[in-house]
Amino acid sequence: MIADEKLKQFKHDGFLVFPKLFSTDEIDLLRERAKSDHQMDQHAYGRGDGEGGNIRLSLWNQPGDGIYGTFARSRRLVEVAETLLGEEPYHYHSKMIMKDAKIGGAWAWHQDYGYWYQNAVLKPNLVSAFIAVDPSTKQNGCLQVIERSHHYDRIEHVLTGEQAGANLERVAQIQRRETLTYVEMEPGDVIFFHANLLHRSDQNNSDKPRWSMICCYNAKSNEPYEQSRHPFYSPIDVVEDDAILKFSDSHPDRLMDGNSSSMAWHQSTSPSAANLELE
Repeated sequence: MIADEKLKQFKHDGFLVFPKLFSTDEIDLLRERAKSDHQMDQHAYGRGDGEGGNIRLSLWNQPGDGIYGTFARSRRLVEVAETLLGEEPYHYHSKMIMKDAKIGGAWAWHQDYGYWYQNAVLKPNLVSAFIAVDPSTKQNGCLQVIERSHHYDRIEHVLTGEQAGANLERVAQIQRRETLTYVEMEPGDVIFFHANLLHRSDQNNSDKPRWSMICCYNAKSNEPYEQSRHPFYSPIDVVEDDAILKFSDSHPDRLMDGNSSSMAWHQSTSPSAANLELE
């Protein structure tokens, strides 16, 4: 549970950072699993950034019972999401952002609800939990946010390269009024941010990778009103906070197949402003 002042901070700023929400052992396990996961690599797809760079990501709808799902269903994430949303959350989707050294592309300014709006979701009552898998710095293209930009409501999005980006004229006007923050993070740090918060990241021109896992949660009452790219409500089978390391100890063989039987991978489609998933 989070204190009232933290909830007020989230409502005011549009984001909230939790240093070391996951331990070194937990995040090392996630990093090792993800970077040796051939299935994730096979399902990854790239998006050009319009600046000559390209970034890879893998996206899935169902959390599953592998190591990725154990993170997404962990009580420490789900309870914070519930507090921030003000009601029961459900897993909307998760993704691994693979911003590799030297070649990782930029993400255009955008709001998550800028494209989730197209997925039959009526309200921006969604929250994303961005987990730093590698160190995230200015040099390797860390997350940037415009504080309080979620108060400006949804902005129209258009294609920028192969990404759906927010109208840059409006972004510039908002940036004149609000504060740009570079969110540098250590592995295991987590930032929760509002679905209308403007965010982006630069290319990774460093020799250090910047991978991150993002778990997105929707409010139960906000499920899509028709079939869309992401699922209708289903309750999260919450696991206790010690489940991640227990998973490692008691199911070492499953690290090789993880979520393979229950993960619903999203397949890449032709670029359009309505269907691109970004971070």
